[in-house]
Amino acid sequence: MRAAYLYGPGDVRVIDVPDPVIRGSTDAVVRVVRACVCGTDLHPYHSMKPTPHGSSMGHEFVGVVEDTGRDVRTVKKGDLVIAPFVWSDGTCDFCREGLQTSCRHGGYWNAGGGQAEAVRVPFADGTLVPVPAEENSPLIPSLLTLSDVYGTGYHAVRAARVTAETTVTVIGDGAVGLMAVLSATQFGARRIILMGRHKDRTDLGHEFGATDVVAERGEEGIAAVRELTGGDGTHVVVEAVGHMPAYQQAVGIVRPGGVISRVGVPQYKDAAVGFGTLFGPNITLTGGPAPVRAYIDALLPGVLDGSVEPGKVFDRETGLDEIAEAYRAMDTRTALKVLVRP
Repeated sequence: MRAAYLYGPGDVRVIDVPDPVIRGSTDAVVRVVRACVCGTDLHPYHSMKPTPHGSSMGHEFVGVVEDTGRDVRTVKKGDLVIAPFVWSDGTCDFCREGLQTSCRHGGYWNAGGGQAEAVRVPFADGTLVPVPAEENSPLIPSLLTLSDVYGTGYHAVRAARVTAETTVTVIGDGAVGLMAVLSATQFGARRIILMGRHKDRTDLGHEFGATDVVAERGEEGIAAVRELTGGDGTHVVVEAVGHMPAYQQAVGIVRPGGVISRVGVPQYKDAAVGFGTLFGPNITLTGGPAPVRAYIDALLPGVLDGSVEPGKVFDRETGLDEIAEAYRAMDTRTALKVLVRP
C-alpha cells in the first residue's frame, strides 16, 4: 500500500510499504477513507533529524473496518469508524477515568500512521468508534474532526471549566483554535475573543461564535485584549499554538483568578510559573493532550444531526500522492487544514 513518510525537514514522500495485517486478537485493520494534515505534523516537518528510513505520518483518520482479530467485539467488517489520535485499551484505570492519552497499554500513531491507505489499529474495541454513516457521506469531514481537532478544542474549554459567566480568549486561528471557539460557544461563554490575523480564518471564527477578533500580537495584542475587557483580561485563555510567544501572551491576558488552558503542543521547555506570573494572581494552568476518545460520544450527535459543522475547518482537499503539497500549503498558511483522500 501507499503511505506518507517524513525523511527530514520539508521532505515528505509517498512510498510503498507492506499492507497492515492482524497481529493480535484485539487488532483491526482499517481502510482509510479520509485523513488529514495536522498543525502538529508541522513540528517534525520543520525540525526532524534526517533519517534514511523515514517516519510514518498522520494521526487523524476515519475509515472502514476490513478485518478484525478474534476478540474484537464492538466493531465489525464494513463499519465506518473514527480513530482517535491515540490508541487505547479502554479497560485500564486511566481509560475508565476518561484519560485515554495516559492509557497504560496505549500509544500514539508514531508507527503505521493515518496518512496511508490502511492502518492496523491495536485495541480496536477501546480505540475505534463506529458511526452510522456511509464512506461517501457529506458528514465525513466533520466526523474526521472528532479524531483530534474538535475534541482538542473541546478539551481546552472543558478543562478550563467555561460557563455562561466566563469570558474567553483563544490564541491561534488554526483548526484547534477555531474548534475552541466553537466549543466555548457551546459552553455558553458570554464573550469570546479570537486572536488571529488571517481574515478567512477569523471570519470562520465569527461564524463559530467569536464576538471579537484581535489581530495584534505580543504586547500590542495583550494591550488590545485588556482594552476590550476593561483592563482585567479574560477568565480563560486557550493557548492553541504551542510556541513561547503565545504562552507569554496568555500570561499577559489572563484575568486574576483565571485559567490558562494549553492545548498547542509546547515547543519550549521553560514556561514562567512564578510569583509574578501565575502564583501571585492565582492563575490555574491546565490543558494537555486531549483524550478525544472520551468526548466522541458527547460530540457525535451534533455532527450527525448537522447542528454543528466542524468540518468547515477543511479548506482544501488533495490525494495522498499530492500530500507533500498539502504540507507546504499548511506551512505557508495558504491552507487552514487539508483533507487527504488515499
